[in-house]
Amino acid sequence: MAGKTNPIPSVWARQQSEPGQPTLSRAAIVREAIVMLDTEGIEALSMRKLGARLNAGATSLYRHVATKDELMELAVDEAFAEIAVPSAGSPDWRAATTEAARSFRATALRHPWLASVLGQAGLAYLGPNLMSFSERLAALFTTAGFPEPSRAIDTVLSYVIGMSTTEAAWLTTVARSGETEAAFIARLMPAAQRAAADHEHLAGSYAAAAPDPAEVRNDKFAYGLDVVLDGLAMRLPNQGSPSA
Repeated sequence: MAGKTNPIPSVWARQQSEPGQPTLSRAAIVREAIVMLDTEGIEALSMRKLGARLNAGATSLYRHVATKDELMELAVDEAFAEIAVPSAGSPDWRAATTEAARSFRATALRHPWLASVLGQAGLAYLGPNLMSFSERLAALFTTAGFPEPSRAIDTVLSYVIGMSTTEAAWLTTVARSGETEAAFIARLMPAAQRAAADHEHLAGSYAAAAPDPAEVRNDKFAYGLDVVLDGLAMRLPNQGSPSA
């Protein structure tokens, strides 16, 4: 006799039940959860606190969202609706990919929790917005002629997610200080210079604070993305090899 099969732990793998409280919708719950995540962070989010903000008990929320994990899946999918991906008909795949990567980064910095939870948000990739995002990227790289578009996409996303996670964490630290980024760096710089003083190849990097930290972050992201795209370009048919 076959054993009982456990349900798949994802909001996208079960049928949504009829709402028992018309004034409280899944969409409203997710919107408020994102506000909490943006302003207070993942640690502060709980079904009890969210229910209080919505003037509803946690039991009412569970009629729409079974667990906090499901809530995170929904929040991730909602955030992905903000990412712009040019159409596959774009004449320049590289420019289109750059636009999509910048949009992803901007979204991740608006929602500092996003990039860090992508690997933990269950089966978030089954959500409609994330599916649409993935489909548009797949169309873009397939039309560009990549023989293995999924691998090219994974390469770009690995870079963008990694950079965005680090950058979002840094900006969260800055925000908690109550200072501007430039002021925080200026206050931190003496300690950084002391730490790097005995390291020949690092000391010069801390000689002076950058005049515009945001511009430095933008340039760093653009440089790395260009390197990634340079490498992918060599994978296109008839592009030759680096040695050629």
